Amino acid sequence: ESATAFGCLVSDMWLGEFDYVSPEAFHSIFEKRYPAFSRTTQHDAQEFLICVLDDLHEAFKEVRALLCQERASPAAGASTRSLRGTSIITQLFEGQLSYAIRCLTCRALSDRPESFTILSLPIPSTRVCSLQDCLECFFQPDVLTRNNQIHCYWCGGNRDATVKASITKAPQIIIFHLKRFAWQDKHRRKLSTTVCYPFSDLDLSPYISPSCCNNTEYSLCAVVNHAGDLDYGHYTAFCKHSVTKHWYSFDDAQVTKIPDSAVQADTAYLLFY
Repeated sequence: ESATAFGCLVSDMWLGEFDYVSPEAFHSIFEKRYPAFSRTTQHDAQEFLICVLDDLHEAFKEVRALLCQERASPAAGASTRSLRGTSIITQLFEGQLSYAIRCLTCRALSDRPESFTILSLPIPSTRVCSLQDCLECFFQPDVLTRNNQIHCYWCGGNRDATVKASITKAPQIIIFHLKRFAWQDKHRRKLSTTVCYPFSDLDLSPYISPSCCNNTEYSLCAVVNHAGDLDYGHYTAFCKHSVTKHWYSFDDAQVTKIPDSAVQADTAYLLFY
């Protein structure tokens, strides 16, 4: 039901008959499935996006499984089963991380794979930094000690270890979540740090595993902005038209064409490349 409503929303947007399109019908159906996202309270765009992607994935996965079942011959059973966990959502947005964990006692190395659709990046500065700085901070090696020790299979005990993440599968569309809401002295606050992000030629090759053969250069296609504080805020979006390459600002019922220079904003919260 929510997938059908989303399809209608996308159709209305691309028909070009209206100055703006309200997603009210989609939201009404979506909040039935996820009552936490009612229109009476404030919500987080990243959490909402995760739920939307998961919901659409489950819907499209079911349809894909049924189509595969109808078309499959007995000999194609194995390949049909392998397709059942995929959808257009995973094809576009899902990437793979690998965490290389090395025991500091016996030096044994193990890998822990993990799928992702959104990478949540720490903001290493309080005033100004670059997206590259955020990526460096996310992918820098870490030491697991004390309560975070690993249980080493080879040593047979709890041991200190190092862990380093790398991308083993780069998605077609990569989404970065800038962690603007942080804890400081037992209080949660919003970071208003200026994060400078490139519009094109974002090169992820320093963070890509040698085994990954995907293209690692990305261009910015959309930004979700958050203005306000922890208790009250307003979301807007900048989106690049895939045909004309012009940028547009989406602010409730106001949809306006904007210059490229306006896309770099201090309010950026989610970046789509």
